[in-house]
Amino acid sequence: MTISAVGEKNNLPTSKEEGLYLLLISVHGLMRGHNLELGRDADTGGQIKYVLEFARTLAEHSHIARVDVLTRQVMDPKVDRDYAEAREQIAPNAYIVRLPCGPRRYLRKEVLWPYLDSFADQALKHIRQVGRVPDILHSHYADAGYVGIRLSSMLGVPLVFTGHSLGHVKRQRLLAHGMKLENIERQYHISQRIEAEDQVLDNAALVITSTRQEVDEQYSLYDNYQPDRKVVIPPGVDLERFYPPRRGAFKPPVYRQIARFLADPGKPMILSLSRPDPRKNIVSLVRAFGENTRLRELANLVIIAGNRDELSEMEKGPRRVLTELMIMIDRYDLYGSIAYPKHHEPEDVPYLYRLAAKSKGVFVNPALTEPFGLTLLEAAASGLPVVATEDGGPRDILNFCKNGVLIDPLDVDRLGEVLVDALSNKRQWQRWSKAGLVGSKRHFSWTGHVNKYLQSIDRMINKSRRGKGMSRSLKSRLPTSDRILVCDLDNTLIGDKEALATLLAHMREIKGHIGFGVATGRRLESTRAVLRKWQVPPPDFFITAVGSEIHYGRKLIQDINWSRHINYRWRPKEIHHALKNISGLRLQPRLEQREFKISYYIDPLKAPSIREIIRHLRQHKLHVNIIYSHQAYLDVLPVRASKGAALRYFADKWGIAVEHILVAGDSGNDEEMLAGETLGVVVGNHSAELDSLQGRERIYFANGHHAWGIIEGIEYYDFLGSFREPQAEP
Repeated sequence: MTISAVGEKNNLPTSKEEGLYLLLISVHGLMRGHNLELGRDADTGGQIKYVLEFARTLAEHSHIARVDVLTRQVMDPKVDRDYAEAREQIAPNAYIVRLPCGPRRYLRKEVLWPYLDSFADQALKHIRQVGRVPDILHSHYADAGYVGIRLSSMLGVPLVFTGHSLGHVKRQRLLAHGMKLENIERQYHISQRIEAEDQVLDNAALVITSTRQEVDEQYSLYDNYQPDRKVVIPPGVDLERFYPPRRGAFKPPVYRQIARFLADPGKPMILSLSRPDPRKNIVSLVRAFGENTRLRELANLVIIAGNRDELSEMEKGPRRVLTELMIMIDRYDLYGSIAYPKHHEPEDVPYLYRLAAKSKGVFVNPALTEPFGLTLLEAAASGLPVVATEDGGPRDILNFCKNGVLIDPLDVDRLGEVLVDALSNKRQWQRWSKAGLVGSKRHFSWTGHVNKYLQSIDRMINKSRRGKGMSRSLKSRLPTSDRILVCDLDNTLIGDKEALATLLAHMREIKGHIGFGVATGRRLESTRAVLRKWQVPPPDFFITAVGSEIHYGRKLIQDINWSRHINYRWRPKEIHHALKNISGLRLQPRLEQREFKISYYIDPLKAPSIREIIRHLRQHKLHVNIIYSHQAYLDVLPVRASKGAALRYFADKWGIAVEHILVAGDSGNDEEMLAGETLGVVVGNHSAELDSLQGRERIYFANGHHAWGIIEGIEYYDFLGSFREPQAEP
């Protein structure tokens, strides 16, 4: 099989052993590899099924070595214990990996936003455990897009995005139905979702859509609308599960669940299968059935609307839909003509389609909006004609399959008329049934979906390499690094051009997994400018502003969780006020002030001692960390912030042993970073503030100045070779 288009070099691997590692991210809902609870709630629907089928089919491909699906771990007595398992194999080389994310209990997707940075951190730990940086990240829905942006930027890996449904479209629909904007915001956090979607469209190398309508009418609502980055690849259908009924008697177990509702179970079946969501518009279907006498004579209506135990205990949205459904049934006296079972199993679904097809019935999807419509494909593969909403995916499906008719979901009278015609015209029914079987096999197999997907991935890699480049060499080394070199900037890494060139040459020669970071008192912008001036390649991470900020990768993604962590008891306005009239202290320019750093020039001959300044702040109930360096600078930080604390946080986040980090510094603001279990190197041109560290077993005082001292320390520890840790004296 050929993957690349004619004339393009194939960048995909040639064997499974050297194949791609794909990381799929689908945060919300309840996901497991068996007994899917589709329709349980608004978050456990078609997206869950799509991602699982996609992952399984990807893993079968000869070019794929491994597929991981990252989702949220849920430990809640209200849901099955399966969702608490950290890992579940769903196919050879394919796994669901469940990561902690906020509270243990099950949460709807709209309230997960504050915990997504933690999800990204957990994803990094998982990647490090795997020991390989993924080749592609693929995020599903806006929340996973937010996570994907951070991982993509930190790891140097291309991001692919599938929206499934979009915030702009949802807001328009809710407004059209009379919901107030402030209520939409309060219930759905819609602005945050739309902003996340805008950001992911800025960052994604490729956007996968199911239909042309998504590209032309939905994504065009966004500021960063770039149709050339979007590829239409319709999902597939599992043809081994969904197929037409065989000849002869056919009464599976689910038949009894339906037949007990019906006075004449032998009538053609009008089947509807969806979760009880207002958007699914089930109530309009019941009205169309109830108001059309001829339709009620012709057929039975079967509504499969998820699973329920006690209606009164359901969430507000589904409860409202089902309550209205019951009212409609009673209003039109549909007893004996409509079935609405409380429970069904995932394995019942293919039988439901076959039962409807066997009865010469139809499948109806009356949704107000339908991004794609996997149920329509399942019906087509089962030989069951469809009547579907004219919005979104059904247009494309019926264009390929020619197996039914599109309707306006709000025109109840017309819906009833169309159903009567679909059930009465036997020749048309046979034509639609056969066309659906042919079209689903020809256009909507999962194997075909994956082949088109990999072709698009290959073209994306080709395009990027012809441009500024996206290659394996640009991936972050951090997930696979077994040791890290961290250098202070001024008077340590830089200061001697020859020494720096020698150090960089040594680093380029390394074939092992060694990461590189810079830790400095400078702000990020200044740090980058200095590195460019001295021709230092971008490090894997930056600890800047005396440890109050951490950034990763070429896109400089800020570590939000570090910022949240150090925000504890931070009261900058009160600190300014308390230090305003202290002699010998003078604020540095506004440019040097940061969200979590207040910087002063200090005259040690005029200013109180550092101990006295700390005591003064404590008397004002201000808890801070004071960093004094070069006998000229004083930085006030949150009590949890410092270069040393930032380094240890970094090590924990990435799963790197502190003992495997070599730290080089020259001044007082490096002291905490040098102390402890790190391998410390104090360069020969160090400030007197570090003399107190002399004699400590894990701190080496070099004779060489600047980068010569770093090289000397590297050789002392054999850091680039077999790696020798210092031994304690007997």
